[in-house]
Amino acid sequence: MAIEQMKMPQLGESVTEGTISKWLVTPGDFVQKYSPIAEVMTDKVSAEIPSSFTGVIKELVAKEEETLAVNEIICLIEVEEAIPKQTIASSSTKSLPAHQDTLLEKHSMKMRYSPAVLKLSQEHGIELSQVEGSGKGGRITRKDVLALIEANNVPQEKQEAVAPSVTKTEARKQSSKTLSLPVEAGDREIPVTGVRKAIAANMQKSKQEAPHAWMMVEADATNLVMLRNSLKDNFLQKEGYPLTYFAFFVKAIAQALTEFPEMNSMWAGDKIIQKKDIHLSIAVATDDALFVPVIKHADEKSIKGIAREIHELAEKVRTGKLIQEESQGGTFTVNNTGSFGSVQSMGIINYPQAAIVQVETIVKRPVIIDDMIAVRHMVNLCLSLDHRVLDGLICGRFLARVKKIVEGFSKEKTSIF
Repeated sequence: MAIEQMKMPQLGESVTEGTISKWLVTPGDFVQKYSPIAEVMTDKVSAEIPSSFTGVIKELVAKEEETLAVNEIICLIEVEEAIPKQTIASSSTKSLPAHQDTLLEKHSMKMRYSPAVLKLSQEHGIELSQVEGSGKGGRITRKDVLALIEANNVPQEKQEAVAPSVTKTEARKQSSKTLSLPVEAGDREIPVTGVRKAIAANMQKSKQEAPHAWMMVEADATNLVMLRNSLKDNFLQKEGYPLTYFAFFVKAIAQALTEFPEMNSMWAGDKIIQKKDIHLSIAVATDDALFVPVIKHADEKSIKGIAREIHELAEKVRTGKLIQEESQGGTFTVNNTGSFGSVQSMGIINYPQAAIVQVETIVKRPVIIDDMIAVRHMVNLCLSLDHRVLDGLICGRFLARVKKIVEGFSKEKTSIF
């Protein structure tokens, strides 16, 4: 019989591996080509991966929370042409009994779980393949899952058999150094999730490969504060999303990058690649993870347009609706560390980019202006740079330009449209 190998796809440029965060199928399940079979986490995005074949799942080679390199085998599928007609519908479904057609439709519908159903199943450890759905074609609804939970009749997830062969990933894990730390009474051991592993791997790669250097400037954001305060209430009422300070800083950095294209570069071994398009990655945090969706062509967008994209991308991250294309292609990163009250920080570069700017909290404090003391709204802009690509001179000029743009925002001169 024809058994096809389903392999880990490459979920974005520069992505070399992915972590199976959750299987959406079990051995014996029938799957259509392009239907989702697993949730995979990379250092850039969480995404559902589709089946490359139509057929029956024979074996799940990779385990949940296992990290595999691109093109490593994740599961085996018995392709449709080799499966007996008793198992799946052939191209001539008219020859099958009516009840068997019905069964196939029910099975296919049952496997298309909604995000709400998947979230509940993950929170309560529910094995969805054992749940009877009341929706169309046997589809499992949120009400079905809630009814099981309330009745305390939850089918638990199965413990899958571990493949006897040692994968490349397992070999890497066995060869890596593990820390043996004492665990005292009252200590809590927290398993490292696929998301955290992906973040750790990318941060470690960035620190190991890119020689980091840091720089900071202080900007007077008083006029910016006055401008934003004069617009924010009416803007929110009219547009339905907030006009944040962050949108102004993103605009300033995008504008400065058009004047200093060297900053919009990447290290490529024997050459430096200076990117033509300005695609700004913005850091968005959830309770236990960090994502970097991308504002494409940020230099071509107004402050209003940037504010809208920040809001929409952040909502997608927090609701699990961000797709992989929305995290690809970033050329420079802007991090809103000020939202946490930070006043100074040294970010790790979002590899393979060459720099990241941390926008800190706007703080009111006394400043000497023309030999007089005045209370102003001040903000620190902290830059981390890859010293293989960038030097202090160009970075200093770039930050000085960002500072000037920020200090130039005002009610008299700035349009947000």
